[in-house]
Amino acid sequence: MAGERVKLQVRERERRGSADARRLRKQGFIPGVLYGNGKQSHAICVPERELRRVLTGAGGLHAILDVVLEGQSTTHASILKDYQQDPIRGHISHIDLHEVRLDQAIQASVNVQLVGEPAGAKEGGVLSQVQREINVEALPMEIPEHIDLDVSGMAIGDTLRLADLAPIEGVTYLDSPEETVLATVTLPTREVEPEPEELPEGELPEGEVPEGEEAPEGAAEQPAEGGGEAGAGEQGEPGTTES
Repeated sequence: MAGERVKLQVRERERRGSADARRLRKQGFIPGVLYGNGKQSHAICVPERELRRVLTGAGGLHAILDVVLEGQSTTHASILKDYQQDPIRGHISHIDLHEVRLDQAIQASVNVQLVGEPAGAKEGGVLSQVQREINVEALPMEIPEHIDLDVSGMAIGDTLRLADLAPIEGVTYLDSPEETVLATVTLPTREVEPEPEELPEGELPEGEVPEGEEAPEGAAEQPAEGGGEAGAGEQGEPGTTES
C-alpha cells in the first residue's frame, strides 16, 4: 500500500506565468499549484532535489504529501494529481498537488506489474502487456503503489483481463472487468517472403542476355527522349534547319 506520509516544504510564488516558471527552473525549483479541497489554491515552487526525494520514496507517486507552506505551520495532506515533463530532458517541469481528506475515497491510476514467466513463453509464445494502468478508488492511505499480476500459468492463446486480477480489500476497480485486457500470450508472427515471379520457359528477366552472347551495341545506353531534336536546335535558329 502507499500508506506513506512524507513532509514536503514548499514556497509560495509571488508571480505566475511562463517567464517566471523558466526563471525558477534555472534556479533549481519546480513550479506548481496546490489546489485546496474546496478552498483557495496556491501557486508554489519546490526544490527539484526535494521533489525527487519525495516521489522516489516508498510511496512513489501515490505517497500522501504533508505539504507545509514556508512560514506557516498548517499541514495540507495532499496527493500528486498531475505533472508535466520536459520533452527533452524528461525531468518533471510542473506539478499539480491536490489537498485531500484522509477519510474520503479518491480515484487514481495504478500501475500493473507482471510477475513470473508464462508457461507458454517456454514453448515459444510471446507475452504482451496490453494495459499498464488501471483506475481504482480507495481511501488516500489505501491506494496501492502498484498491483502485481501473476502470469506464470498462462499458456499460448491465454488472455488475462481485469476480472482475473485478485481483489484488494478496500480498493475498487473502476474499469470494465471483461473488456479491460491486461496481458496475452500469442504465437510469434512469421514474416512470409514473397515467392519469385515465374517467367515463361526460355524467357529471361529484363536486361539479361543468354549466356555466351553479347548485348547489342547501344543497348546499355538508351538515348534521352527527344535527344535528336535537341541536337538539331543547337545548330541553328529555333524552328529552322540548315541546308
